[in-house]
Amino acid sequence: MILEDLLGPLMFVGAFVFIFTGFPVAFALGGTALVFTLVGMHFGFFDLHLLRALPERVFGIMENYTLLAVPFFIFMGTMLERSGLAENLLKTMGMLFGPLRGGLAISVVVVGTLLAAATGVVGATVVAMGLISLPIMLKYRYSKELATGVIAASGTLGQVIPPSIVLIVLADQLGVSVGDLFIGSLIPGLTLSAMYILYVVLVAVFKPEAAPALPPEERTLRGWALFKEVMLVMVPPLALIMVVLGSIFTGWATPTEAGAFGALGAIMLALFYRNFTLKALVESMTSTARLTSMVLFILIGSTAFSLVFRGLYGDIWVEDLLSNLPGGEIGFLVVVNLIIFILGFFIDFFEIAFIIIPLVAPVAERLLPAMFPDVAEPARMALVWFGVMIGMNLQTSFLTPPFGFSLFYLRGVAPPEVTTMHIYRGAIPFIVIQLIGLTLLIVFPEIATWLIQLTGGV
Repeated sequence: MILEDLLGPLMFVGAFVFIFTGFPVAFALGGTALVFTLVGMHFGFFDLHLLRALPERVFGIMENYTLLAVPFFIFMGTMLERSGLAENLLKTMGMLFGPLRGGLAISVVVVGTLLAAATGVVGATVVAMGLISLPIMLKYRYSKELATGVIAASGTLGQVIPPSIVLIVLADQLGVSVGDLFIGSLIPGLTLSAMYILYVVLVAVFKPEAAPALPPEERTLRGWALFKEVMLVMVPPLALIMVVLGSIFTGWATPTEAGAFGALGAIMLALFYRNFTLKALVESMTSTARLTSMVLFILIGSTAFSLVFRGLYGDIWVEDLLSNLPGGEIGFLVVVNLIIFILGFFIDFFEIAFIIIPLVAPVAERLLPAMFPDVAEPARMALVWFGVMIGMNLQTSFLTPPFGFSLFYLRGVAPPEVTTMHIYRGAIPFIVIQLIGLTLLIVFPEIATWLIQLTGGV
């Protein structure tokens, strides 16, 4: 009886041992499922007939209409990145905010927010802004810590500002509407952007040498010419963002249909900016196919893992463990946030979404509605808020030394004079800002649910 109770926890530990040793995640999950199937059968604790459900579940993944949005939004982001959107925005915003102290850093936050809403791809955003804006900021004597911190932090906004790929996957795993999660994450994401800008302004006021203004001779565009350039660069991508997100928010289109339109719109923007080439199209399609294939393989591996894990009663073990924590709902939130925060150092958000979320979602659905006694649909609001909170938590872990993914992306493109410690020190104030934002979201769930209640959701 003791061994039967231990197989579920041992399977969970075994999967992470495989993952942390560098084994591909999809095969680590599938391999762990096969190993513990054999162990469970040997001791008579596992019914082999349960595996008959696996083909049906895999076909269910293939038929999942919501997940079809993932390749569309990946292609949209990749195509926009290759269309020179980031470079055009950074140059133009630099001219617009250049006269202000800290103006270049403010422009990075603004562009990071726009790119998050246009692409939703964290790695591409950090690399693009690191390549384009970091040398300029260093040239005009910006603090290395401020320059690297603002680029890394702004690049991670794609985790929580819609149309985030993270939110699409979380919505699927939590069983909530993608549109609801997009609406719920809009205010928290924009609040983070505003807090970043406020921090830059405070640095510029109290430590002006760390964030100087752009010299007048570098501001080649002024007056009408600058206004015309800002309109030319900003209006087309903003129009695409408004159409894509607006069609989802109003219910005119599903996320998948909006993603398909966004992919077409990205091609049209590349043509508009005269950066469309057959090479760019093929590279975008190849990147989309690779990333989508990775997501699906992980999802299939996690489906096999979940099936065997439940067959060994591991889900009951997890539910009992999380339901009986001291502090009830608050204890559950603290533990889940800590687990996701720590795992975010080491494994990708797809892996966290497919391994951890299916285990904690049933507990969240049972415990958290009690925190929303005054709303019409407490279970729905609770899960949407929970999903937005997880997205913001993952964004924080992307920045945290020593293993934050955004820090590695930036380290790969930073010039030699920028050391790893500069990047680490630069990230710390923005980690504090994000933790403040996460705390506010936990204490005031209305930040995520107010807009859904106002609009009625999707």
